This record gives sequence, structure tokens and C-alpha cells, in this order.
Amino acid sequence: MTDAARGARQLKAEQTYNAAADTFCAEPLAFWDRYGQRTVDRLGLRPGAHVLDVCCGAGASALAAAGAVGPGGRVLAVDLAGELLAIGRARARDAQLSCLEFQRADVTALALPPASFDAVICVFGIFFVPDMEAQVAALWRLVKPGGQLAITTWGPDMFGPGYPLWLEAIRQVRPDLTSAVNPWDRITTPEAVRELFARAGIAGVEVVPEAGHQPLRTPEDFWTVALGSGLRWAIDQLGPEAAVGVKRTVLDQLAAARVDRIATNVIYAAARRPADPA
Repeated sequence: MTDAARGARQLKAEQTYNAAADTFCAEPLAFWDRYGQRTVDRLGLRPGAHVLDVCCGAGASALAAAGAVGPGGRVLAVDLAGELLAIGRARARDAQLSCLEFQRADVTALALPPASFDAVICVFGIFFVPDMEAQVAALWRLVKPGGQLAITTWGPDMFGPGYPLWLEAIRQVRPDLTSAVNPWDRITTPEAVRELFARAGIAGVEVVPEAGHQPLRTPEDFWTVALGSGLRWAIDQLGPEAAVGVKRTVLDQLAAARVDRIATNVIYAAARRPADPA
């Protein structure tokens, strides 16, 4: 991939999630916080630990990590989307988490010393990086001996059955917006995630799939999810009139099928760097 193409992909992700900030923390998107918390819970972070959270969004896992490490610890949370970072900072202030710092930064160009964190976390973000293997290896180098690298990604059937209906409705109006494979589709099985770690030179990874769902109070909740997620970019490209038509089509189909939940299956992966000999 050329530098120009890589830059265009990063800009697209930044613009998408800056736009998605207006609904990112709405109730139908409670899964952001739920899976951020579960990722952190699986690590068993100790008070005083230093944590790096990349592609942190509005702080779902960063807030959980800050609560775990306490005032004697430190959590550095980075993302490209400034609007989401602003939400994260406000949430940290409200929770009085002084150990948590949000910075706007590109995960592919972090100027951080090696072996400087007890845990490095990436929740729903690694698939946006063009060279995932190289990025996982780079994050691994930041982990201290005895520390952990945790990556959480989407499992199969993300947002189904709403997502296939949404995709087909957009295809009918703007097929050019559905021609490319979504980045999160690259690692939706435990086997793919294990292979990702192996190609990054990391052995002993624990990979755990988890079936999940997000309840929909009404079909309108699905549209809120679309607006507050990676689906936002395509919706904004449609323009207001076409977007209203797509929304009507999708919500009518969801209502007719009496859909009251969407799939939010995830895959947790974590590896621990061997500790230095005593």
C-alpha cells in the first residue's frame, strides 16, 4: 500500500469517528463500554500499573483500565478522532480519574520507548491499520517483561441481521459505497486472530470468542448504532435525501421481521511477555 493510500485510509477512519461522536455514547451503543470493560477485566490489572490504550475512541477500555490501576497508575489513551477524545476527557473528569490522559496520535507512528507499559490494549481498532502484523509486533515491543498485549476485535455476523439489510439498501442506491471489504472483516475468526499474533512473532496467545448481542428497543435503535459506528461513513456519503430513503427501507424490514436484537460477537486475544529471569 502506498503512503497516499495509507493516509487516505487513516483520514477516512478519523472523519468517520469524528462524525460518529454525536451518537457514539447513546444507549444502543452500550456495547462499546461493555466490551471495553470486559477486555480490561480479563487482564487483571494491578494498582499502579502503566497502560497504553490505542484506538481508544471515547475511552471505553481506557476508563476501565484507569479504574483498575488507581491513582498510583497511569493510562495513556490515544486516537485520531479528536471529537471522541473530547468525550473521553469529559468522562474521565466526571469519574475523577486523574491517572488517565488522552492524546491525539496515530497508532502507526507512536514515539514511545520500548518495554514501557505493563499492558497495551487495542479494542476494535487493529483492523483499521493496513499492516496489522507489523502493528501488532510494534505494540508488543512496548510491553514490559511480564506485561500483556490485549486485542479485541469483532467476531462473525457483526450487527446481524441489521447489517446485511443496511448493506443491501445502500447497494441499491450507491453500489460504489459497498464495493470494498470492510476492514473489520479481515479477522473475524479465532483462527485468523491466532494467525495474526503468530505472524507478528508472538507465541502463547489466548484467544477467546464470545457470543453477544445488543437489544433493540425499536428498529430506530439500529440506525443509532449505524450512526455511532464505522457504518457512519457510508451514510454520510449518501447525502441527506438518500440516507432517509435507506433508513426507511432498513427500519421497515427490521420491523416486519420483528428484530429486537443485533449480534455483537467479539474475539478477545491476549498474550503475556515472558518475565525477566530473577
